[in-house]
Amino acid sequence: KGLSVVSLIGGLTHSSAVNPHETASHLADIVGGQCYYFAGPAFTDTEATREVLMNQPMLRDVYERGRKVDLAFVSVGELGKNSTMAKLGLITAQEVTTLQDAGAVGDLCSHWLNTRGKVVEHPLNRRCVALPPEHLREVPRVVLVSGGKNKVSMMNGVLSNKLANIVVTDELTA
Repeated sequence: KGLSVVSLIGGLTHSSAVNPHETASHLADIVGGQCYYFAGPAFTDTEATREVLMNQPMLRDVYERGRKVDLAFVSVGELGKNSTMAKLGLITAQEVTTLQDAGAVGDLCSHWLNTRGKVVEHPLNRRCVALPPEHLREVPRVVLVSGGKNKVSMMNGVLSNKLANIVVTDELTA
């Protein structure tokens, strides 16, 4: 009773199996709770646009709610031409290359990280509409739900950097 579901990342502008708005809303329906989400894209077109958007009272409220959750479910995404972000058109082929050049191996909360679980220096990370991964350390229980051989280095980085403390994965990945 009295549960809230808070999406930690911005979403897509169309329906998709990986749309965080729809996932959060569906989970809130299941548990009979309130739903809060970033009513914006995963990435803005400029850093200035992100600042304007994130300083809106309604998004600032969601951001603060995200910082205060007591349980978070997160997943990591891979980086490459066939990654979900690339297939959905959220990042370009050129951005894939520049992210790889910056040392990124995947994303967590739409932020691009290296194998040590550290956010890389890249313009996309400054245009991301999401809770920064370092705030996950303040959440008592962060469940990393991911699998696949291509995500092992990313998962290791997230765990070694203490961005998650519970793992749900498949046997091969474990």
